[in-house]
Formats: sequence, C-alpha cells, structure tokens
Amino acid sequence: MSVTTGTSGWQYRDWRGAFYPPQVPQRRWLEYYATQFGTVENNGTFYRLPPRDTFASWRDRVTGDFVMTVKASRYLTHVRRLRDPAGPVLLQLPPDLRADPPLLEECLRQFPPTVRIAVEPRHESWWTDEVKDLLAARNAALCWADRAGAALTPLWRTADWGYLRLHEGEGVPWPRYSQAALSAWADRIAAAWAADRDVYVYFNNDQAAAAPRDAAAFAAAAASRGRAVTRSWPDRGAADRSGEGS
Repeated sequence: MSVTTGTSGWQYRDWRGAFYPPQVPQRRWLEYYATQFGTVENNGTFYRLPPRDTFASWRDRVTGDFVMTVKASRYLTHVRRLRDPAGPVLLQLPPDLRADPPLLEECLRQFPPTVRIAVEPRHESWWTDEVKDLLAARNAALCWADRAGAALTPLWRTADWGYLRLHEGEGVPWPRYSQAALSAWADRIAAAWAADRDVYVYFNNDQAAAAPRDAAAFAAAAASRGRAVTRSWPDRGAADRSGEGS
C-alpha cells in the first residue's frame, strides 16, 4: 500500500526537454513515463472513448505494476448525466449538475464492487450527509480537489483509499505548487488514511512541465512523513520554485 503520484495525462509537447529526453520519440512517451511514475490519469477518455485494442496496447506498453486511471467519458457524465454507465473509474460531474443522490446511487451500482470509483462533484448542492453516506456505503472515494492551494471539496474520507486532484498551484513560477501547499496536502492525507492504505494523487497543472515536477515533490513530502511511495521522477525543478512557504 502506498501513496502513488502522477499527472493528468502524458502527451504534452512542451514536456519535451523538460521531462521527456529529446531523444525519446513521442510514440514512446508512455513507456518512458511509466518508468518515471507509477500511475497516470488518462483524461483523453473523457473526450473520446478509445477502442478495446487501444487499451490493450497501453497495457502492453507499460510495466505490470503501473496504474492507469481512466476518466469517465463525458457521454456518461455530461451528456447522459450519470445515466447508463459503462465502467470508467473517475466520475467528474459537470458544474451545473445539482445533487441527485438516487441517480448517483444507481450509477455506482452498475460498476462491479471490485472496481474503485472516485467521484468529483462540482456543484455545492452535493455536500450533504446523504451524499457522504452514499459514497461510503459503496466505498467510492470522494475526489478531493485543489486550486491555488485551497480545497474545492469537503475533506470527507468516504473510502478506505483516497484520490486527490491538484489543478493549479499558487507558487512561482505559475502554475507550480509551493512547498507549503504540498506539505499541507501531505499532512491531510497522513491524517485521513493509515499508512497501509492506497492514495492516488494527480497533478493537472501541465503547463511548463509543472505537473511532473510537483508530482515528484509531493512524493518526497509524503515519504518524509513515513509513507511508502511509488517511483517518482526526480524533482529537477525544485530549485526554481520560489514562493516557498507562501
């Protein structure tokens, strides 16, 4: 069991030279990424659900311990609005979708109990005890989310595993996270989950390769708190982060 850090996607051209060595061709970026991090959140599946052969290809290109989180197709979350689900892991709800606990319960019921489901509501009407209890009954993780160092969701622990998404830091250079913000999130995770629980942490601030740098720095922060962490790319950008402690 461990804290597993990674990024929301891997196909960013401006990462060449900053994260990807220039000699690694783009068609091999996934293989290289999987040697540096233990997980990735695949956001591309939100826009277009790939055919089965594509998933098989991704599986064959990475090591057996690598975890790919799949973001639910927008057809389920934004078009069908949770009706007729078909097996993704991260359910990010549209900002204008108001709370409908029976609908969410029916959606979650379609997934096998062995599948870990994280739910990211984005309308304040979802923050009720009824929703909290519903997620806990299914062992579905409320997706914690951050922007500019501030929590966007209640810090509910609804499952025996955790899921955190960090969208944009408040550090310098933008959109990096300051060490103070990363340390605060590491402390929250340590307080919420025992050391033998799995927690997945994804950075979505892809601009200027901030995400892999912050993912590596967060792994170091978690390790300093006695947590086992999966492999993480060396934080070569630590020295350029100003605003420490801000």
